[in-house]
Amino acid sequence: MRQKIYRKRDFRRGHDCLVPFVLLATVFGAGCSKTQTASVLGDAAHPTPVHFYTVAEETARRRIQTVGSLYAFEESILSSQVDGRVAEVLADVGDNVKEGQALITIDPQELQFEVDRQRGLVTQVRAQLGIGPNDPPPSDPKRLASVQRAEADLFDADHKYGRAQQMFKDNLISQQQLDEAASRFQSTKATYNVALQEVDRLKALLISSEASENLAEKKLADAAIRAPFPGAIKTRNVHPGEYLRVQSPVMVLVRTDRLRARLAVPERWAGWVKDGATVDLHVEAFPGETFQGKISRINPVVAQDSRTFEAEALLVNLDGRLKPGFFLEASIPSEKEEKTIFVPERAVNYRYGVYKVFLLNGNRVSERQIRPAGQTEDERGRRFEVAEGLKPGDRVAVAISGDLHEGSVVREQAEGTTPAAK
Repeated sequence: MRQKIYRKRDFRRGHDCLVPFVLLATVFGAGCSKTQTASVLGDAAHPTPVHFYTVAEETARRRIQTVGSLYAFEESILSSQVDGRVAEVLADVGDNVKEGQALITIDPQELQFEVDRQRGLVTQVRAQLGIGPNDPPPSDPKRLASVQRAEADLFDADHKYGRAQQMFKDNLISQQQLDEAASRFQSTKATYNVALQEVDRLKALLISSEASENLAEKKLADAAIRAPFPGAIKTRNVHPGEYLRVQSPVMVLVRTDRLRARLAVPERWAGWVKDGATVDLHVEAFPGETFQGKISRINPVVAQDSRTFEAEALLVNLDGRLKPGFFLEASIPSEKEEKTIFVPERAVNYRYGVYKVFLLNGNRVSERQIRPAGQTEDERGRRFEVAEGLKPGDRVAVAISGDLHEGSVVREQAEGTTPAAK
């Protein structure tokens, strides 16, 4: 009996000790399993598959990266050329208009009265000159009836004065009669000269009257304010019934079928921007799209506050997708060539404001911080230009699967293959 009790106690004692041992084994076993799972890639037994890129120096033709804004090809503040009351507004903000299209009409009644008055004056002067509505002014004033009548009177007075002189010599008339003949001759001669001068005066008056008539007709035509070029209405400043004075602004018209891209180019590129160069333009409204324009003007002066000069490129915008005021990012080609280093975009890691790559060191990789000088895209894909951190001959690792870390063990895998399943 005593022996059985001891066995029972031993069993209970053994049972009490066994429970903690099983729990600890379970915990440690789970811990080992997690450590093994986390180290599948990048340790000696499970190297990370990578591609290697050997850094080489290349000759790159530089492109000038700059920013700017879009402007309308033309922007005009339209104003009234005549005084008058606004009769009708025919276009509003956002409307597309054609060249010559009427935008605003002014009451033409008073202007029409002035046209009629000037036409009457022209008709009167032409009648005095003895010419028709469409006849040119007389080139020979002696053909006019008034001049011919004065010329006839002068001819008669001249002959009578000659006969009077002869008769006075023959003592047939008195001195008084001779003086009267001489006076009549001088009077008719003066009348003839006045007739010639009157023709010249009427010809000048005709020119002046016709000019006044044309001006009155122009003002009547200006009662309709028309678009000077095809475009769209930007602002409208008047309403029907308002009385306009000369030069009163009524609308702002912009032309957007072509646009001006004004770019701020750093002064160090002053010798590399050329007229006619094709510029690649990007706007935030259409990400991923590239628009193109051509350099048309280059400002010869560098702004002292920004140390930049302005280059203007023209681009076609027939579909109206681009709007004046858009912010631009532009890339301008140049003839400048420099030695530089490029790495594939997928080889560069960016975290917390730092760019880094992984360099091969034996069968492991190590982190290397770099300073990119820009990004480009060509037949080799998207690549980073590296200003600092790499040198020719360095081997940069690009992970095929998984992530690379400092000290990761790697193995090279040929392009176009996939890692074998484990």
